[in-house]
Amino acid sequence: MAKKTSDTLTAPAPTVKPAAQPAAAPGSTSDSALNHSLLRSMLLQRRFEEKCAEAYALGKIGGFCHLYIGQEAISSGAMSLLRDDDYVVTAYRDHGLALARGMTPREVMAELFGRATGCSGGKGGSMHLFDSKVNFLGGHGIVGGHIPLGAGVGFAIKYRGGDQVCLTFFGEAAVNIGSFHEALNMASLWGLPSIFVIENNGYGMGTAVSRAMAQQDVHAHAASYNMDGASVDAQDVFAVRKAFAEAIDRARAFKRPTLLEMRTTRFMGHSMSDAASGTYRSKEELESDMSTRDPIVRLRRVMMSAKQLTDDDFTAMDTGIKAEVQDAWDFADASPEPAPEELYTHILADTTSDDLAASKAGSR
Repeated sequence: MAKKTSDTLTAPAPTVKPAAQPAAAPGSTSDSALNHSLLRSMLLQRRFEEKCAEAYALGKIGGFCHLYIGQEAISSGAMSLLRDDDYVVTAYRDHGLALARGMTPREVMAELFGRATGCSGGKGGSMHLFDSKVNFLGGHGIVGGHIPLGAGVGFAIKYRGGDQVCLTFFGEAAVNIGSFHEALNMASLWGLPSIFVIENNGYGMGTAVSRAMAQQDVHAHAASYNMDGASVDAQDVFAVRKAFAEAIDRARAFKRPTLLEMRTTRFMGHSMSDAASGTYRSKEELESDMSTRDPIVRLRRVMMSAKQLTDDDFTAMDTGIKAEVQDAWDFADASPEPAPEELYTHILADTTSDDLAASKAGSR
């Protein structure tokens, strides 16, 4: 029997924080096994993205390609706290998030190469990574267009009586779009377990936040919709985990949404079509950020200080990851392209064999 609509649309109670803290201390530096896992996740993303830049330059990857270099603490910190049955929706800078969620380097690289063995059958490319096995629901190319989907997944969770959560990632420039405000209003009004994550790297496509946004503390928009919000140093994986742990607990226990602003730095350009620095960002600013705000370097230093990692340990991990990424390249390069018939699959309208024959005949 379907649930009563009134059960789903009842206005939520005032926000309260959960009494119990997460079992895994999210801000702790003492868990060596966890820290190794976080470091490996971030390093895999970094080496994978570096290989993508090489592949794009060689023409192996077509279309658009937005790299995640510098932002890896967000994906690794967030995904380390999710259950297998939780959901992730994201925008087009999605490679790192996909890998952190559990998609394999092989299936992601094959998708970037446009091959049939890719996670979306070679049809989606860089901006449209999907994998239902790990509840990774895209990869969306329209700026801000996917934010209501995150609210919709939250609605489905609550309607079915589940206790999963849905994380929705997007850049700070999407905050200026109407769908952001509509989705947050509905999520708060209906009490949905949706966590909205602003990956604020400061520049949108190439315009500084100071020139584009009247409210530069973008997490402050949470107050307009009566939901919790926070600004986080997203180059610190422990701070990231702490913020996500609180938001996830709130969503599971109280069906309350959260708006998290992850203040991060991308070390590359907006996409592979523009330089890392140029008219909108000085070389000096970029070099300073890379030398002081690299999340991998930060975690490595913490672990070495705590005697959890040696230089040899790091070198061995890095060597193994580089081999894994090269294997993904080799696998993608050897994989077949989608068959021509795939043009007629996964489309919105049902077609008969006669329709296909007529369409093919008309295209000759």
